[in-house]
Amino acid sequence: MKRVLNFCFFTFIMIFSAGAGTIKVVTTTMDLRSITELIGGNKVSVTSIATGYQNPHFVDPKPSYIISLSNANLFVTVGLDLETGWSPQLLSSSRNSKIQKGSPGYVDASEGIGLLQVPSSSNRGEGDIHIYGNPHYWLDPLNGKVIARNIANGLERIDPVNKSFYEKNLYDFFDRIDAKLKEWQIKMAPYKGSKIIAYHNEWVYFERRFGLQIVDFMEPKPGIPPSPSQLVKVIREVQADKIKVIISSPYFTTSSSDVVAKQTGVKELTLATSSGAFPTIKNYFDLFDYDINALTAVLK
Repeated sequence: MKRVLNFCFFTFIMIFSAGAGTIKVVTTTMDLRSITELIGGNKVSVTSIATGYQNPHFVDPKPSYIISLSNANLFVTVGLDLETGWSPQLLSSSRNSKIQKGSPGYVDASEGIGLLQVPSSSNRGEGDIHIYGNPHYWLDPLNGKVIARNIANGLERIDPVNKSFYEKNLYDFFDRIDAKLKEWQIKMAPYKGSKIIAYHNEWVYFERRFGLQIVDFMEPKPGIPPSPSQLVKVIREVQADKIKVIISSPYFTTSSSDVVAKQTGVKELTLATSSGAFPTIKNYFDLFDYDINALTAVLK
């Protein structure tokens, strides 16, 4: 019996010791979680607040999120105003000084991103306008390299002894992005300039990187539900430009797109905007594999 107790005690100590040095990271989205895991390796334990199939603009705060944040060593946010409706409140409620804005454990993944669609003025009559620019920047894989650099910087601030480990993983990530981007661009090359309709204005970085042309949106203005007049407008555009596809995300209804598809024969395609959007999308690279394979299958 004594041997069994000693063994159990020894096992507990080993498990506790192994986890004691692990950096606890909380990210706002699954893509940030995926990139953090690739850079941090076995030095980090990462949880994401938003799921991959959830609209990152709207997340219901839960006590469990506050608990995770209160125990975190590092917090990683998309930034800009993407999570403004829920993230600042959770962060404040955590009372964790290590991860508040301006602290070493706070990482704004948008730092250094070349932002698109930065408005010259803020007018709420134009819908849900992002005052700092379009925040869906992770949908350009080259921006993934900027995100990874920011995360590596954060990890190195709070864990400088393992800087060389994080730097190696970072440059491995860079190499993998470069190799995969060549593959993705070759697949998309035959469809450069293809005109498409999107449900919501969240694809501008993806559009630019892969040479697509989003000619209109199902929403008449960002965040405003499709109106009958907008549906008529889109139907005419689909017919005039011979548009093949309407792209949307898992968290938007397809009812308005269904109407357009019924009238025109255009294909409806639900793409992933984040890792974890569908069961096969396990990481940041899977996200682009899935979307590009799905798009090329429809466009050809």
